[in-house]
Amino acid sequence: MSDAHKTSAMTRLRNYFLTGFVVCAPLVLTIYIVWSFVGWVDSWVKPYIPGRYNPDNYLSIQLPGFGLIVALVLITLIGFLTANFIGRAIVTFGERLLNRMPLVRGLYKALKQLFETALSDKNEMFRTVGMVEYPRKGVWSIVFIAAEKRSEINEKLDQEGDPLMAVFMPCTPNPTTGFLMYVPRSEVVLLDMSIEDGAKLIVSAGLVTPETKGRITANGVPIEGPMGNPPVGTLPQPALSSPTASSRPNK
Repeated sequence: MSDAHKTSAMTRLRNYFLTGFVVCAPLVLTIYIVWSFVGWVDSWVKPYIPGRYNPDNYLSIQLPGFGLIVALVLITLIGFLTANFIGRAIVTFGERLLNRMPLVRGLYKALKQLFETALSDKNEMFRTVGMVEYPRKGVWSIVFIAAEKRSEINEKLDQEGDPLMAVFMPCTPNPTTGFLMYVPRSEVVLLDMSIEDGAKLIVSAGLVTPETKGRITANGVPIEGPMGNPPVGTLPQPALSSPTASSRPNK
């Protein structure tokens, strides 16, 4: 066999291996994470289940996921009880006790606000992906844009005709950490990609790029770029669509 044939065969084998790895690795990691989570919940819940109700005492093997089912039922039941008058009174009494503990109350309030924000209605969470020039001019960073709400910060810092927007700039590859910034609306370029696509782009460090949704046209002439987002420097950016926003100068 010639050297060229050997090289071609090794190249095909390498490509087959990489293709199989790309297919198997996410599947194996997903199964491992789910299985570990189920086992972790079972280890916390099963010891508190009475012996006569625990199927592990009747079966020859342990039943994975039973503790998770019990936890879900208990959490749902607590939510149902909390929704009525007696439940709210109990929760209020418990929060009053926690508020009297100097160290615990700060931690409890922060965690409660975090979970309430994460599980609140989608209208109160990040709704749009955008880009801002950071850390210097000509370098762009992905940001998540929160719903625009008036606050003390806006009252103190808003410029005439160019309101501030609260944006969260996540870090790669962990999008749960980052920086909260207030940026003039004229300096924000809105994108058409969804929050999920933006998170994938950040977690993958740019390796997973969402597909372009389409092309826009101006006077019947196609313009390169995502739908609704003309290239920088050609037309006013979507962030300037508000009649009160100032015009962004062309570069």
